[in-house]
Amino acid sequence: MVCLYLSYNFINDILFNEFYFFIKFIAFVLYICKFNFFNFIMFIILYLFFGLILIFFLFFNKKFLNLFKFFLFNLSVFYFVIIVYCYNISSFFPLYYIYYKLNWFGYILNIEYNIAIDNLSLIFLLLTSLLIPFCLLISWYNIYYSTKYFFFYFFNFRIFINKYFSAVDILFFYFSFEVLLIPMYLLIGYWGARERKIHASYLFFYLHFLGSLLMLIALLFCHSSFGSTNLLFLSNVFLSTYREIFIWILFFIDFQIKIPMMPVHLWLPEAHVESPTSGSVLLAGVLLKLGTYGMLRFLLFLFPFASLLFSPLIFLLSFIAILYGCLTTLRQIDLKKIIAYSSVIHMNYLMFGLFSFNLQGLIGSVILMVGHGFVSGGLFLSVGVLYDRYHTRLIKYYGGLNYYMPIFSTIFLILTLGNISFPGTISFIGEFLTLLGILFVNFSFTVIIFFSMILSTCYALWLYNRLFSGFLLKIKKFIILLILGIHYKNIIFSRYMIINFTDVNVREFFIFVPLIFFIIYFGINPYLFISLCEYYFVMMFQLNFF
Repeated sequence: MVCLYLSYNFINDILFNEFYFFIKFIAFVLYICKFNFFNFIMFIILYLFFGLILIFFLFFNKKFLNLFKFFLFNLSVFYFVIIVYCYNISSFFPLYYIYYKLNWFGYILNIEYNIAIDNLSLIFLLLTSLLIPFCLLISWYNIYYSTKYFFFYFFNFRIFINKYFSAVDILFFYFSFEVLLIPMYLLIGYWGARERKIHASYLFFYLHFLGSLLMLIALLFCHSSFGSTNLLFLSNVFLSTYREIFIWILFFIDFQIKIPMMPVHLWLPEAHVESPTSGSVLLAGVLLKLGTYGMLRFLLFLFPFASLLFSPLIFLLSFIAILYGCLTTLRQIDLKKIIAYSSVIHMNYLMFGLFSFNLQGLIGSVILMVGHGFVSGGLFLSVGVLYDRYHTRLIKYYGGLNYYMPIFSTIFLILTLGNISFPGTISFIGEFLTLLGILFVNFSFTVIIFFSMILSTCYALWLYNRLFSGFLLKIKKFIILLILGIHYKNIIFSRYMIINFTDVNVREFFIFVPLIFFIIYFGINPYLFISLCEYYFVMMFQLNFF
């Protein structure tokens, strides 16, 4: 009888309120484990194993859609707990604290399946494992066709993005990204929002594939010259000046497309506008970090001379991208395009810290990557909330939303302050350290960059003012129609108000709260990221890699 009662409650909660069931489930697991953290981790590992089997069973069953989505969300949250556990043991190991090696094809190609986690990869694994459950929650009721495939692609994306951030062999690193192109191509082209989604998916795929081909040429050159593409092996190989410059250029073009930098940035606004909300969050929060992570892991690690040689060129391209992005953002009328161009600005700004070659700039750039993932991901989630209610992203239809969406206007204000790097947010810590790193390189250039940041403040505050201040445009439009005597059949004015001018619901509120908490908490106490970055970069400096 007890089992029947628990099964009834289980099915009832799954069908009607998955979120509250998840809270009950976590409390039940903690009670079983007697609130012991080690027992909790062991339970999660077993749960992940049996959960994977259940997911594949539910995927081929046409029923139990909510149960399938629930277990995918459940596994994503538990995976985040395991990554947090890895952070707890990170201080006991000098460089890599999880390392697994397996040779592919024997000694014919000498391709190694090397997976390792250090402090740098752990930061991006934490960011990825935190954002993917939010993407699943925001898509819970918004995907109306092929829902199981959509959630299943998200699950596969998480698997391969983890391989990307933990790969030690560069050829395996290359394979991991190529596999990532397939689910992102489908997210944009199949579940996209508008008619240009096919164009955006082709532009995204072809540009990244072209850059990956250039990187593949460099990898084949390294393999034919040195017999291996292992990162640790290549770090001990002496490269001539011309070889290092040749390999660096091919690597840089690929990472330049992924960031993106000028002049190969046009795929990003198109991909953001055409993709669903969760795809935009994934693009801004995770995919844009692939290029900067590759530069940190490979360009600065393996080719320090070429990186120093081309640093003035990178500073010039980044500065042009910041000015161009700020001026272009002020002319946009689509909400997603405004935030997409602001992502281009932030990603090019942190390039100054990457190529400052000092501890302050490197740590600031990594913190800016994490802050950009939280802030831009939250802004794209906000656009998704507006689009679910009004079914338009054109800014001219909005105005005065703070009257009927006060909670949402407060959330958007905090995200906007994080976008302009207001003191007390995580972006402020990153920008301050990045400016400090550039200051040690060139004082006059630092002053120019500092004043160029005013433009980014202008478009962010203009966007908030345009959305939440002023008159209620739709109410004014209906009043004019009523005065002119134009009536629509079966439309009641009070019902229109209730349906369209609603604040965030419980599901959306619990998506925004963790993001805002992390933005403010790490802005006040950034010790976690600073300690991880400082430990990693000090080790690199001691090993003479920078």
